[in-house]
Amino acid sequence: MARSAGEGNGGATRVALLGSGGSIGRQTVDVLSRNPDAFKVVALATGSQGQILEEQTRLLAPRIVSIADARAAARLDMPIGVEVLSGPDALETLATLPDVDLVVVATSGLVALRSVLAALEAGKVVATANKETLVAGGHLVMPLVRRLATGAAGATGDREHALASPLGWLRPIDSEHSAIWQCLVGEKHAAIERLLLTASGGPFLNATVADLATVTPEAALRHPTWRMGAKITIDSATLVNKGLEIIEARWLYDVAIDKISVVIHPQSVVHSAVQFVDGSLKAQLGTPDMRLPIQYALTYPHRIASPAAAVDLIAVGHLDFRAPDETTFPALRLAREAGNAGPRASTALIAADEVAVARFLDGTLDFNGIPRLLAAAVERFGTGGSADPDLDQLVAIETDVHHFAETYR
Repeated sequence: MARSAGEGNGGATRVALLGSGGSIGRQTVDVLSRNPDAFKVVALATGSQGQILEEQTRLLAPRIVSIADARAAARLDMPIGVEVLSGPDALETLATLPDVDLVVVATSGLVALRSVLAALEAGKVVATANKETLVAGGHLVMPLVRRLATGAAGATGDREHALASPLGWLRPIDSEHSAIWQCLVGEKHAAIERLLLTASGGPFLNATVADLATVTPEAALRHPTWRMGAKITIDSATLVNKGLEIIEARWLYDVAIDKISVVIHPQSVVHSAVQFVDGSLKAQLGTPDMRLPIQYALTYPHRIASPAAAVDLIAVGHLDFRAPDETTFPALRLAREAGNAGPRASTALIAADEVAVARFLDGTLDFNGIPRLLAAAVERFGTGGSADPDLDQLVAIETDVHHFAETYR
């Protein structure tokens, strides 16, 4: 059975980090490097950032690394004894290594879903920041996670064991989902009335549809509270990210989409909340620092000291909340509809968004064109075929949507 922090080899949890060169990956490296007694990094993988991978290898001393770009792999300057992998199966190889307890998935795209499924099949705990894992593949991932949790409960005889819950096996890194997870610890599923996902509102909180027509990439990348990669920052500006989180929450917490709400909260101090059937509301508060949810996923069910500053409520002064404007930001409605329609529609949505954001950043699609493209892709590719497509079918949908989105006008 997989082990929690402090229960692995020599008292350390053994970690494989996929996507170490991105924003989440680099912050995960920071958490891991600050806690050498709690974690032993076995493997690192990145796409093409060879220099970053070299620096991380010298810092964390993994025994094996992977880089997707074959030319970058050939140029790597690695310490003696470090094995270097590349090729299409490298991520799955790292995710299923016998001396790995926990796999951190910080990669983007549907390609990560294969690694997540492989890791879970091999009995590894997975901490993920990858949205495609659940938005496209929730129907494949969650039955497997539930079987693992049931098996752990039977093996330990303890239904309160950390691994007796699906969230012990598939641990969300997104701050909003980490917040909901933390609010639900010790609670019964039947007591949930509603999930409340908070959103900062991004840089265009008070904008109109007309205002958004002339938005530039530079303006959209200036997020008021979070420092993130370009893709997630644009998704925050369109509120697409919050729509995708609705779909993720439906799978993670087994709650109907119509019981998941979005609340605009510009200060980004309340990371999300749960309303219970008795009228109580439980929220998780913290500074807008991704190292907090990353560390919680790595150390669960324990808490350890963090480099992030604690929230100073006096300094914050006040917390504001408002309803989202789904007329100006239609992505929320589109995502909710896609989530209700099923995996084909939600796969079309997230695949189209990947291309739409890239096109906005390179100037071939306007800001308001992003939700228009998403709607067109879901309408065209969101129906037909089996209701529960397998992994190969999801990849085929993604490929077709990418071709469509690249030439959409």
